[in-house]
Amino acid sequence: MALAGSLRAPIERLLRHADVGIDGGRPWDMQVHEPRLYARLIAQGSLGLGESYVDGWWDTQDLDGLLYRLLQARLERRQPGLAALWAWLRALLVNEQSRRRSFAVGQRHYDIGNDLYRAMLGERMVYSCGYWASADTLDAAQEAKLDLVCRKLMLQPGQRLLDIGCGWGELLKFAAERYGVSGVGVTVSREQAEFAQRLCAGLPVEIRLCDYREMDGQFDRVASIGMFEHVGVRNYTRFFAQVRSHLHERGLALLHTIGSNVSRTHTDPWIGKYIFPNSMLPSAAQITRALERRLLIEDWHNFGTDYDRTLQAWRHNIEAAWDRLSNVPDQRFRRMWRYYLAASMGLFRSRRGHVWQLVLSPTGVPGGYRAPR
Repeated sequence: MALAGSLRAPIERLLRHADVGIDGGRPWDMQVHEPRLYARLIAQGSLGLGESYVDGWWDTQDLDGLLYRLLQARLERRQPGLAALWAWLRALLVNEQSRRRSFAVGQRHYDIGNDLYRAMLGERMVYSCGYWASADTLDAAQEAKLDLVCRKLMLQPGQRLLDIGCGWGELLKFAAERYGVSGVGVTVSREQAEFAQRLCAGLPVEIRLCDYREMDGQFDRVASIGMFEHVGVRNYTRFFAQVRSHLHERGLALLHTIGSNVSRTHTDPWIGKYIFPNSMLPSAAQITRALERRLLIEDWHNFGTDYDRTLQAWRHNIEAAWDRLSNVPDQRFRRMWRYYLAASMGLFRSRRGHVWQLVLSPTGVPGGYRAPR
């Protein structure tokens, strides 16, 4: 107990940089239940912070407010922890996003059951940021995002669309019904593939369970929404080479991805261990280097602050649905999921994370490209 008391003081000093207190009276202050927390934070950094929350060692009334303040203050620079060092070393030695490893995120995250995602995501099963420019509900924001993608791609009846990382098939269904195109969707999640096949039944849409590196064929348009975060910096050039190889000379591609202000080679240790294995967020510099001599950037659109609002809507939905979800194993899972959503809110609220949509072409749109908004 004496050791725990001696370790509390440096943690309190660290948290003051983020205007967060221990056992204070503000909604975002941390209420500590287990004195061993302080040693865990010193040794493990962000991994220990997330794991100790899931273990019930601390609580707060305003989880996203607390995590936003920690991210805004960039406390990881002051106390990185051994877990961050190990993640950096591992990224140097191992291609975490190799073809052999590519199905891990599908099995561990997307295949946990469609019931949870159906309850959280709303009417449209779209697991990426909504577009809230003129929307005031989650369903309207997701429909607006799908339509924005189609308009940016300048879809026309009869065209063929490839969706790399198609999720539950909503973009292909929307594009086929509203814009008269046919398409192929690719996913590494068995649950997503089966759902998408049912969703798109009767439409000129094919869903394939495979890695993006196993695709073949030519398309008028290529889209990838919320999948690039699983590609990894070692594979960016290969990814864009694949896009180019599938795209007709006069075609267009759209990349929708979360982005980071800083170039890194790995993700946050807690997110990598519990939510998105083998993931990482690209920087603008990493993307542009990989695009060089492969594809031309026609447009770059950032609406990352919309993700905070999207995540809040997802949290509202899932909190209302927990008790009727039979596939959610226990209270620890709920705490893990709450921490994941709140940490993601903090990322976008602090402007350390962004949502980018890039429109790309092989050699440039004749006469120039005018981007819809």
